[in-house]
Amino acid sequence: MQGKKLLLSGILCAFSFLCFSQSNSTGSISGRVTDPSGQPVPGAFIQLGGPDGAGGPRESGGTQESGGLDGRGGPDGANAADGRGPGVVSDEQGRYLLPGIAPGTHVVYVTALGFRAWSRKVEVSAGVVQTLSVSLEVQTDKLEEVTVIGYSKNQEVNRQAYNVTSIDARSLHNSTLDLSHALDRVSGVRVRETGGVGSNFTFSLNGFTGNHVRFFIDGIPMDNFGSSFQINNIPINIAERVEVYKGVVPVWLGSDALGGAVNIVTGNRQRNYLDVSYSYGSFNTHRSTVNAAVTSPSGLTFRLNAFQNYSDNNYWVEPEVSDINTGQYFGTPRIRRFHDNYHNETVIASVGVVDKPYADKLLLGVTLGQNYKEIQTGARMVSVFGAWHRRGNMLMPTLKYQKRNLLVKGLDVTLNANYNFGKEQNIDTLFRRYDWFGKFKEYEGTGGERSRTMYKYGNNNGLLTSTFSYQLSDKHSVTLNNVFSTFDRKGKDELYPENDSYQQPRKTNKDILGLAYRYDLANKWSATVFGKFLWQQATTGVRYNPTGNWGDEAFRDETNVTKQLGYGAAVSYFIRPELQLKASYEKSNRMPENYELFGDLENQEANFELKPESSDNVNLGVAYSFGFQDDHRFALSANAIYRYATDYIYSRLNNNQSKLVAQNLDGVSNIGGDVQVRYSFRNWLTAGVNMTYQDVRNEQKYEPNYTGISPVYQDRMPNLPFLFGNGDVSVFLNDVGRKGNTLSVGYNLLYVHAFYLYWPSRGNREGKYDVPQQWAHDANIVYTLADGKYNIALECKNLTDALLYDNFSLQKPSRAFFLKLRYFISK
Repeated sequence: MQGKKLLLSGILCAFSFLCFSQSNSTGSISGRVTDPSGQPVPGAFIQLGGPDGAGGPRESGGTQESGGLDGRGGPDGANAADGRGPGVVSDEQGRYLLPGIAPGTHVVYVTALGFRAWSRKVEVSAGVVQTLSVSLEVQTDKLEEVTVIGYSKNQEVNRQAYNVTSIDARSLHNSTLDLSHALDRVSGVRVRETGGVGSNFTFSLNGFTGNHVRFFIDGIPMDNFGSSFQINNIPINIAERVEVYKGVVPVWLGSDALGGAVNIVTGNRQRNYLDVSYSYGSFNTHRSTVNAAVTSPSGLTFRLNAFQNYSDNNYWVEPEVSDINTGQYFGTPRIRRFHDNYHNETVIASVGVVDKPYADKLLLGVTLGQNYKEIQTGARMVSVFGAWHRRGNMLMPTLKYQKRNLLVKGLDVTLNANYNFGKEQNIDTLFRRYDWFGKFKEYEGTGGERSRTMYKYGNNNGLLTSTFSYQLSDKHSVTLNNVFSTFDRKGKDELYPENDSYQQPRKTNKDILGLAYRYDLANKWSATVFGKFLWQQATTGVRYNPTGNWGDEAFRDETNVTKQLGYGAAVSYFIRPELQLKASYEKSNRMPENYELFGDLENQEANFELKPESSDNVNLGVAYSFGFQDDHRFALSANAIYRYATDYIYSRLNNNQSKLVAQNLDGVSNIGGDVQVRYSFRNWLTAGVNMTYQDVRNEQKYEPNYTGISPVYQDRMPNLPFLFGNGDVSVFLNDVGRKGNTLSVGYNLLYVHAFYLYWPSRGNREGKYDVPQQWAHDANIVYTLADGKYNIALECKNLTDALLYDNFSLQKPSRAFFLKLRYFISK
């Protein structure tokens, strides 16, 4: 199995190299923009013209991610008035790339807030990447006389009126992080895992958990991607940046998110590039990625993302142990997990055209994936399994279309469609009971470790999204978005072919329509108002007694149709260019998720009676950045939140504490906030800290079948962290060994305050279960050679080998070491 994985990775690498080595009739210019002290200048705007600004020839290059505020270069696109072509914006490290340039002499123009304009003639040759480093002089004139030209993409996202945090994923490409662990460092975010690589996880954003938060990749909902493509098995290298919208979600991310959304932006800045990495570490963990793109001068493009994860997950734990045969109790010895193997393999491939009169981008593609997961424990570590496992696969054809200025100037259209034919299966066929030594007791007859099954099913998910944006003028724009999705679970169990319940329908159709209007006033004001209409139809088979006679049963179809209306607004005001105030509100709604309605046949029971949930979400925020002595830079942000949700859907343990079941609460409130401070010194030190507090309370005053006020009324919601934070520091040593090489040493800290498993008001402090206080320490060393072409990273996770828990009783991995090798090249 492992040989096949390595062979697959090798084939993909070889294929990518062959494609990449094709001849190219254009050249490129790349480099770094710095200030007089050598510190990088992010957000510098780099444009190309012909000799003396004549606007020399240049082929269209990059994608819409290559530009400035709207992807067309600077804030207003190309500067046609002075003959300059489209441009790009330097990233957080000051780096930039101008691809697809016709051979000849050109003039490069660079402008940035607070610096004097810069220009230089450059000779470009076919197939050559010309290096051009830029050192800007500080503008000594009044600040008011300086024109803001552009911002990096991360800066531009963070400057929106929404409560949003955008992280630069490229700075983490040399790490072994997956997307979930990268997000766990964002203020307001907590990712709780049940174990190691590939384990189940719960994503929490400002107190809203699970499906209260929606995930997108390049603006496309990930609801129907299945178990083979989730944020805890997607490597960070696939992303250029990750945007976290808290509480209020923009219309163009069409979704019924109750508490926020995460958008993974793959970007594909370069028309031609290759990014290959491989890592190996503790518990026999292997991870590899291949990301590549090839684009011909005619506009034909091929794109590939492939990755795999493998781990035995045999890390050390300290559970309560007794012999299954003798009953002898051994206390809590240090012992390895023995049935937790996980692997997944995924390939995302697409082919199409870019920069055509009829399409800026038209791609046909397919996503293929598979995964295998052994299940070691139940909801608590007292339940031990030794054979039960699940597997899944993914077969999803895709269509992506984008066109700017369709028919009329200012009308931009984006269409996406996909359909997932993937299957999922649970296999539990051995009638045994295991202990932590791997010993088992066999029982006669038929049965399983939990519930005998070989049930295999497909959810048959389809998705169609469409977005129309129209720029009425420089100040006014409107956006219309619609997302339609379908779900139709079909399955069978060869162990129980006569079971009628497997033949019953489990279907949903859902449509979300959104409309937004935006008003922008220069770089001072930005205001957006929007509305959303949600519709869902759900159908299932319900068991009933048709005759009234004991033991007689049949099924009838039951259909629920629900409609919800949402609305909101977001406002941003810049007191000064570096000081921003934000306020936003949304009446958000979420329809019950398919697995909440129908169960997931593993750890979630069905509840078809669930009602849609709604929430009033309010955000207030301030962001301020400043520097002094040209060496020290600070960035501060603070956000206050208020949430009040009705018919709040949350999962609790069922009566025998073996599975989860979703249910509605009349009301849940949340008052909290987060703060973040970041500091940098020149180009060799960065440090930051963030802290989040969330007071999530039960507002259900009366309970069914209970007289009087509920004893847990206004109790803090159980099994939910309320205080947590992150800290990090990194030191960069430049030109180590030779010019262009960088050595960095980094440290990360995660803190989570202790919290109760059950309602805090029930029982005394000594007798209540809790998840203890957590301190997790990670460290890394990265050596980058040839300006990022070759990269070597060494990481240590859980440096102190502490007993770490995200969930009660479920221990996370012990201390682990990882080595990662990465090669990156672009043209």
